[in-house]
Amino acid sequence: MNYENILSHYQNGITTITINRPSKLNALNKSTIQELHDALDEANNDSETKVIIITGSGEKAFVAGADISEFADFNVEDGGKLAAQGQALLFDFIEHLSTPVIAAVNGFALGGGLELAMACHFRVASDNAKMGLPEVSLGVIPGYGGTQRLPQLVGKGRAMEMVMTAGMIDSTQALNYGLVNHVVTQEELLPLCEKIAGKIMLNSSVAIAEAIRAINANYEDGVNGFDVEIESFGNCFGTEDFTEGTTAFLEKRKANFPGA
Repeated sequence: MNYENILSHYQNGITTITINRPSKLNALNKSTIQELHDALDEANNDSETKVIIITGSGEKAFVAGADISEFADFNVEDGGKLAAQGQALLFDFIEHLSTPVIAAVNGFALGGGLELAMACHFRVASDNAKMGLPEVSLGVIPGYGGTQRLPQLVGKGRAMEMVMTAGMIDSTQALNYGLVNHVVTQEELLPLCEKIAGKIMLNSSVAIAEAIRAINANYEDGVNGFDVEIESFGNCFGTEDFTEGTTAFLEKRKANFPGA
């Protein structure tokens, strides 16, 4: 597919999606959110893609925030629709994808940018990255799941402080908080993400999809994560990957999972 605001590139089992609005510091607008959804959906349905990496173009920003000019004149109803539609179309969509999604945070990840990164399954940051949810400085709260995912990742107290102060934290603080898994230089960022992706691809994509489902269940209201884990665990026993994985173990060889 041809995109106006993003780039999508497949190589060796990895689809890398780059938000490509450098003049706007890769800010999210409605069009970019739709294109990200479409590219992610395409990659998730591609049997050759085992891991997805999302990053921003240039060296300054992953995503510096939302495009405020699009909603500055919205009323209450408009604002509610904006949040609901965007959350369903992109942020919750990413969280529940069966293909692992890694955020390669290369610079500023503010507002919608941090919310996008937090929706990914985990995050790797460059050492120049700055992260924050500055929405209260605009008279609005973080949306797109920002008030929900940040406390899950860093704890309630730290999330409260970050949101209330509208401040930024650097990559070292983000690592200490558990907001990101690794911090490396700009030059090392994508290679490390690709290295991690390579390790993921050695394993069963079917089992990984079930694991994503089970882990996410713990954070859903009214859902018993243990019950989902039991169901997902059982589901694995009916797959070719389970047969291959256990047979390989017993034969003392590396598993060759279907589609790997």
